[in-house]
Amino acid sequence: MSPVSTTRATSLDVQPIAGSLGAEVTGIDCTLALDDQQAAALRAAVVAHKVIFLRGQRYSVDALEHITERLGGHGETPFLRSISGHPGVVQVVKEASEGGFNFGGAWHTDYSFQEAPPSFTLLWSVEVPPHGGDTLWSNQELAFDRLSEGLKAMLRRLRAVHSAGNAYAADGFLARTAAGRTMQIDTNDDALAEQVHPVVRVHPDTGREALFVNPTYTTRFEGWTALESKPLLDQLHAHSVREGHTCRFRWTPDTLTIWDNRCTQHLAIDDYRGFRREMYRSTVGGTPPTGAA
Repeated sequence: MSPVSTTRATSLDVQPIAGSLGAEVTGIDCTLALDDQQAAALRAAVVAHKVIFLRGQRYSVDALEHITERLGGHGETPFLRSISGHPGVVQVVKEASEGGFNFGGAWHTDYSFQEAPPSFTLLWSVEVPPHGGDTLWSNQELAFDRLSEGLKAMLRRLRAVHSAGNAYAADGFLARTAAGRTMQIDTNDDALAEQVHPVVRVHPDTGREALFVNPTYTTRFEGWTALESKPLLDQLHAHSVREGHTCRFRWTPDTLTIWDNRCTQHLAIDDYRGFRREMYRSTVGGTPPTGAA
């Protein structure tokens, strides 16, 4: 069912769920068409809290597409098959009988291997386990703020190489775990392409600096070997997701979650084997990351 043409007044109630990031939002019905004021309020809430959660939003593919367009338009979605007739909308599903695969089950920032990674990701729950299957997010602005001034200065001068090869290449992790998997993923060696981004990214809306490396897609520093890069990358990866930088969310059916990929990482916890989990995902196109002047 398409969002209807009428709108409702926007009076967002925003309740933080953790000290580092994350907020539950009420006062808006995302199953209806959003006017300019509503779309701006929703976007502002995401930028301010980095990830927001809206419960009681009954899913429809048309509503997901509408919100994605209102927030800036669909981003490119490589390697993941969209649902029929709806480019950019991906079913994220794990059947109760499946084991050994959990999509998003390592810390990452969505598609950091792209020239212009997505600004936002939207994930809408349809069916969730009675317990387990939570998702964690980590605030990369806070992680950068808590580094020493000397390390910050060095990192501002570095650029890092990102690639989808470890995950999506023909012999990558997702190819090796394909047996028995329901979710449709096309693994191929296009994933071996590399993209270079600043290690410290400046948020285009707020001007705040954030770490922009992650263990899934960052392979090395530009001009360094992978072996030379590993000790510092390992240190940054561990620091980035310390408990004090994170929030944890327990899903319920009909929850819409929107997060800012420019300053977060996230991880889907694999602790719900024997239960089914079904969600629908889209991304909002972004801009090439820029570093400090």
